[in-house]
Amino acid sequence: MKALWAKIKIMLEMIKFEHSVFALPFALMGALLAARGLPVVAVLWWLILAMVAARTAAMGFNRIVDRRFDAANPRTADRAIPAGAVKLWEAWLLVLAAAAVFFFACAMLNPLALLISPLALALAFIYSLTKRFTWLCHVVLGLALALSPLGGWVAVAGTLVGYPWLLSLGVAFWVAGFDTVYACLDAEFDRDAGLYSLPARFGSRRAFHLAGLFHVLAFLCFVATGFIMELHPVYALGLAVAAGALFYQHRAVNPGDLSRIKLSFFTANGVISLVLFAATWLALVI
Repeated sequence: MKALWAKIKIMLEMIKFEHSVFALPFALMGALLAARGLPVVAVLWWLILAMVAARTAAMGFNRIVDRRFDAANPRTADRAIPAGAVKLWEAWLLVLAAAAVFFFACAMLNPLALLISPLALALAFIYSLTKRFTWLCHVVLGLALALSPLGGWVAVAGTLVGYPWLLSLGVAFWVAGFDTVYACLDAEFDRDAGLYSLPARFGSRRAFHLAGLFHVLAFLCFVATGFIMELHPVYALGLAVAAGALFYQHRAVNPGDLSRIKLSFFTANGVISLVLFAATWLALVI
């Protein structure tokens, strides 16, 4: 039993399970907006299960297809698969099991959720391959996570009618921005390995500028969402905190000093997603 729990712990670390905090609050935000309040418990349960399962499958697939690059990169050589802590068949089993849970959860929600579920998972999988042929890989990741609030809306409403598309666009720009910054850690390795990213293609300084532009656009989309959905002005408090977190993210790290990038990546982006979710909830309750 101890060996089993140890293996589960290793697998959760492999897929960075704690990073679910980035996409899940936006899925719940979409659900709140569709219900104009708190959805029924059953819908919340299946939505959360679907989101966690989809991310687990996507991250597991990413670790599998990138295992050779991870092994060659000093920063990632100690990841579970290249280090031998998780066997390849175990990783595939995790991916397949998580995908099955994702499809089942979507089926328990409504027909539209099940209908779009293959597209959502396929886009999440495709992202893992894009660094091999395009420096727009960060945008593809953004598009994959942009389906989170849309999925939350569909889980509740069973339709896309009335969905605030600027919310998904905001998530796409937000994710593309922070993934561009994070990719600066591997800019030199990516160039040497023939992989594509904005930092590898244009250099870290220009990549930082592009990430800043992405985040400005994301913030404007989040502001517009509040107007479109006629949210209470308390939502503006969440926007203010999110703006501060975005600003901190670009002040805490710069092309010449990436030492605090991991702290910035997790803390600032976790704050943004959680605060916007909480602000939306309060705005609807009030």
